[in-house]
Amino acid sequence: MKIISYNRIINPSFLLINHELPSNTFHRPRLISTSAPSISSFNMRKKDMMMTLPCCFATRAGLSSSVKADTYSGSRKQKSSSFYTHPSLLEMKNEKAANRARVYEFLRAVGIVPDELDGLELPVTVEIMRERVDFLHKLGVTIEDINNYPLVLGCSVKKNMIPVLDYLGKLGVRKSTLTDFLRRYPQVLHASVVVDLAPVVKYLQGMDIKPNDIPRVLEKYPEVLGFKLEGTMSTSVAYLVGIGVARREIGGVLTRYPEILGMRVGRVIKPFVEYLEVLGIPRLAVARLIEKHPHILGFGLQERVKPNIKSLLQFHVRETALPSVIAQYPEILGIDMEAKLPSQLEFLSSVIESSREDFGRVVEKMPQIISLSKAPVVKHVDFLKGCGFSSEQVRELVVGCPQVLALNLDIMKHSFEYFKTTMARPLEDLVAFPAFFTYGLESTIKPRHKRIAEKGLKCSLAWLLNCSDEKFDQRMSYDFIDMEEMEVGESSFDMNTLMEPRNDESASDYDDDYSEDDNV
Repeated sequence: MKIISYNRIINPSFLLINHELPSNTFHRPRLISTSAPSISSFNMRKKDMMMTLPCCFATRAGLSSSVKADTYSGSRKQKSSSFYTHPSLLEMKNEKAANRARVYEFLRAVGIVPDELDGLELPVTVEIMRERVDFLHKLGVTIEDINNYPLVLGCSVKKNMIPVLDYLGKLGVRKSTLTDFLRRYPQVLHASVVVDLAPVVKYLQGMDIKPNDIPRVLEKYPEVLGFKLEGTMSTSVAYLVGIGVARREIGGVLTRYPEILGMRVGRVIKPFVEYLEVLGIPRLAVARLIEKHPHILGFGLQERVKPNIKSLLQFHVRETALPSVIAQYPEILGIDMEAKLPSQLEFLSSVIESSREDFGRVVEKMPQIISLSKAPVVKHVDFLKGCGFSSEQVRELVVGCPQVLALNLDIMKHSFEYFKTTMARPLEDLVAFPAFFTYGLESTIKPRHKRIAEKGLKCSLAWLLNCSDEKFDQRMSYDFIDMEEMEVGESSFDMNTLMEPRNDESASDYDDDYSEDDNV
């Protein structure tokens, strides 16, 4: 008999069979032992074990399917009997669309066109939207204003509008200007006070704009609150300093015309400055004009300035006189000259019988004549004729010194009375030097006439008046009157008066070759 031995199972061991039972059944593992000495017994055990395992697996599969079936059945029962169910995505989408439709219906009912609000997050209820519309109405914002910028309806009253308005009020922005403020720049209601508004205000204060002037700057130009600090604002200021605008004047310039902060240097400021230089105004004189009249930078170069210069030349203003005309009256660059010049030419011709060439000379000496109203001109012409001047002499007076059409009539009457009675000069002297009326009677005319009378000198009105006090004192030391000085006429505008050096002026390190990157 052949004996087969199994070395690996000589030692007694336990075979653990884990019957898979339902989860609610507590059971102990079943231990099956085998003894090594009896081979046949082992074989029998092995055969029984092989027969037992499939049974266990089948039992496990059956139990598992039963448990799953019970669990699924229970979950369905639980779902149908639950007090709260999560809405599906489709249900949520439909509910959101229904809410938006109700909000749109309300907006259309009050006259607001909601077409541009499709991508904007809106309140889920009509009540909240009505609160926003009513709040804007209280601020003076009309339905038309809202239609011009419907995105304002995306601002929460408590989270956006009230904090911004409180901040503007603390700065000093007046309630009377708030409606216009919001119409011009409704985007401010979207801004963050800390992140967006406060840094801009701090920057303006750093530009030497006084705290009391900050609200006036914002009222004039609310759009400044949306600018980047290191963008257009900084480059425009740097360029102005670079052409000669005094640093200490920057605060005043920006206060009077804050729109400069939004102007592109390469597109607006630099071409304007360079064009005035081409006309014959030195760059430093342009800087002085900007200091005194910063709003001239807002005159469109192509739309207004260049056409006005062309019109002046067409009405016999000489090209060489253009720098003087602009320096005397910078507003002439922004007036609608196409309408003004023909009207004033026709009027002046009817009053003093002047020619087109005469009109050109008048504009050169007093460019303000373009804006002078008709009634004062008629009164002054009537006064001169009442003094005994003929129509031709009145024309010569006006062409020689157009200022006689704009001076204070009472002062002119006193000066003429002194000229006629005390000085006892002929009217031709005034025709030759009509600027006599522009000098102060008590401060200049009387003291100087008294001195030449005491000395027994005879001179022209130009020699007597057209000089400084220091120069007149020198003339009084002469033994005789220089005939060349006798022929000196009235003084004309001196461009150098715009370029007098400033003691507090500091040189700028700004590169004159300004980068055109600002055009982007």
